[in-house]
Amino acid sequence: MNKLIIFDTTLRDGEQSPGASMTKEEKVRIAKMLERMKVDVIEAGFPIASPGDFEAVRAVARAVKDSTVCGLARAADVDIDRAGEALKEAAAGRIHTFIATSPIHMQMKLRMEPDQVLERAVEAVRRARRWTDDVEFSAEDAGRSELDFLCRITEAVIAAGARTINIPDTVGYNVPDQFAHTIRSLIERVPNADQAIFSVHCHNDLGLAVANSLAAVLAGARQVECTINGLGERAGNASLEEIVMAVRTRRDVFNLETGIDTTQIVPASRLVATSPASRCSPTRPSSALTPLLTNPAFIRTAYSSIGKPTKSCAPKT
Repeated sequence: MNKLIIFDTTLRDGEQSPGASMTKEEKVRIAKMLERMKVDVIEAGFPIASPGDFEAVRAVARAVKDSTVCGLARAADVDIDRAGEALKEAAAGRIHTFIATSPIHMQMKLRMEPDQVLERAVEAVRRARRWTDDVEFSAEDAGRSELDFLCRITEAVIAAGARTINIPDTVGYNVPDQFAHTIRSLIERVPNADQAIFSVHCHNDLGLAVANSLAAVLAGARQVECTINGLGERAGNASLEEIVMAVRTRRDVFNLETGIDTTQIVPASRLVATSPASRCSPTRPSSALTPLLTNPAFIRTAYSSIGKPTKSCAPKT
């Protein structure tokens, strides 16, 4: 059975909830919980954003041994080098670099032509490869990008050394059939697609983050970027617990395994729900657990291998 990689970005995108922030100690505590859950990749932060975020990423990199620790970086040398420095002591580190690829973002935000964006993306991946062999490239706002240009830039960054290609629905604009078509087309049309893992990162502005992610998995994506409790910018991200349990429950449809220890989902949810990122979020307050986590049937199933859940572990409804 094939593996679906779970990439958790609670510590990075989750912290982008309006008004939210986490201390270094809180990030390390949540990272250790994610490691116990057997999350494959933990995106610990955006090292260039502030000295505090740099130190938090470095602390997570030192503390986590069994998961890959990832740092986010724009397609700029200073960002990439800062991420590389933060991850130097990681047992396994990944640099995740990104640049916008939609016409509106290239024109209005970057003020760059498509060929310039492609060149910058290739340079960024090559720069990141100086620090680690594990480089992920994201085409920001891919959900509104032109497919032909996505194919061009994807082929180029894979050739430059990117191992993972992330296709984000940055503004939560796509619907499942449309998003699945994009993923399927990239895998079919990009000549060197077999040299990289395709990933998705979906936002929940239309309530479709999980649906879009699962549609992409059926179309060939083999990494999903998600967060505990669906925490994240604006309306949030795809929730880790819903992705994992959908794939586990419907093995007949997905034919995939995640490797996640599902007995750790409820404790992780409770830990994140009490963090400042949840308490301060108007879209994901601490009381707003995903429906799955308030379902008594799920709680019983999640704990079936370790006995009856205690009151401290069961989510409050």
